[in-house]
Amino acid sequence: MDTAMKIILFSIILQGVWCKGFNISLPEKIEALNGCSVIIKCAFDIEEKYDQDLSETATGVWYKNDTLQKHVVFNSSSINHSIKANITGKLKAKDCTTVFYNVDSSHIGKYFFRLEGNGGLKWTYTKTSVSVDVINSPHNPTVKLYVDEKEAQSQQEVLEGSSVCLSCSAETLCSSPPATLTWSSTSRHPPFSLQEKQNQNKLISHLNFTATPLQHTATFTCTVTYQLQNNNKTAHSNLTLHVTYAPKISLSSSCNRTDVTVCLCEVDGNPSPKLEWHLSGRPVTNSTIMSISEERLSSTVLRSFITLHHSLTHTSTVQCVTTNTHGNDKHLFQWLLYAQESTGINILSVLIGAAVGVLVVMVGCGITYIYARRGKRKPSQTRGEGTSQVISTDEAGSQEDEESIYVNKLTLVGAATLNHPESLHNSSTDFINTSQASCDIGCVSSLTADYAAVLHPKGVKKSSMGGDKVDPQRDQYILQRDINTSGVPLQAK
Repeated sequence: MDTAMKIILFSIILQGVWCKGFNISLPEKIEALNGCSVIIKCAFDIEEKYDQDLSETATGVWYKNDTLQKHVVFNSSSINHSIKANITGKLKAKDCTTVFYNVDSSHIGKYFFRLEGNGGLKWTYTKTSVSVDVINSPHNPTVKLYVDEKEAQSQQEVLEGSSVCLSCSAETLCSSPPATLTWSSTSRHPPFSLQEKQNQNKLISHLNFTATPLQHTATFTCTVTYQLQNNNKTAHSNLTLHVTYAPKISLSSSCNRTDVTVCLCEVDGNPSPKLEWHLSGRPVTNSTIMSISEERLSSTVLRSFITLHHSLTHTSTVQCVTTNTHGNDKHLFQWLLYAQESTGINILSVLIGAAVGVLVVMVGCGITYIYARRGKRKPSQTRGEGTSQVISTDEAGSQEDEESIYVNKLTLVGAATLNHPESLHNSSTDFINTSQASCDIGCVSSLTADYAAVLHPKGVKKSSMGGDKVDPQRDQYILQRDINTSGVPLQAK
């Protein structure tokens, strides 16, 4: 038994204490949605002398508009009814609660209740009736605003951090199945709690949360849904929340350096905040070396620009300061950071590039130095394979004017002395044999395998060659020394 029924019975009992008689308790009016089922709460009392006649077999009768017999629309003891209904309460317990199913416009009217029991218990309650009205569309639910547990006007501003409760109530136009209430919002849902309850005629839902700037100008909608047999019918109401909060400077605030320095400061606050620029801690305004402009993006968002000459950025600090009735905020701009961002220069990249450049220059210098050293060396080279040697004189001319002469090491000196003494001019030749010193006559083949190539320019006389003069006696001495050393007589090849 719900609370409403307890109240009705209590009132009947209370009346019976003073004057126990035939009394009934009915709602004065019931409004139902077309196609729904409606419950009529009903409780009655009788004179005490008839209590013994009230049994489980008692009958309940409903009249429409008057109490004439012809206007009976429902009798619990009959199977033929003008309307589809059912007495769900127990008449022995003096509970006459009744359900009217699938109501429509034919159900509109006043209804009277009659009780029929055993013996002489027959009574029609003509003094009290219930009016039933049927509507085609549901009423919009009612939404109310509570701030810190106090009811507020729907357009009242709410301070950030306040406890907010939105209450939605709708009439129970359909008793079965019951109506439902749902919430929706145009902003991101804050953390909230939901409470629901239902009394005799209303369904109530409470949405509780803490106000934040995200809910400013957000619209909260409460929707009631009635489930019918063929389709659902809905209705809704909404409330727009107005949140006040201290200003906050956006993280997008920054500076950009080109020919001049331009700083941007964007702030959000409600009421709309004021904004000032400070250089070295002092407020500034438009002048010949700086300019300030503002742009209002919305009722709460303000954007301001300041343009500065570069001379100011070397000696001044720039700060954005904003205030409104609920607080203030400030932001200091860092020049080094903005200089790097505006020019796109990365210090580490510059250092690495410089190091690589120095390394490339050093390698290039080293290569140049090596080639320069090689170029200064004389073209005199000695190549040997085993005991063979090649000698190039630094008096050689062009390749096509040269003549190559191959002679045995032992015969070279003699041939040069006797035939071409000038071919050894300005040359120093050491024919030290790398063979073993104890070689005998059998080593002639190894000795004769050593050759030297002497380049002799054609058509050049001794007088034009320059250098030292040829000494025949010295050459003869050298030839005789080599013969004595080797122990092998000179043989021309």
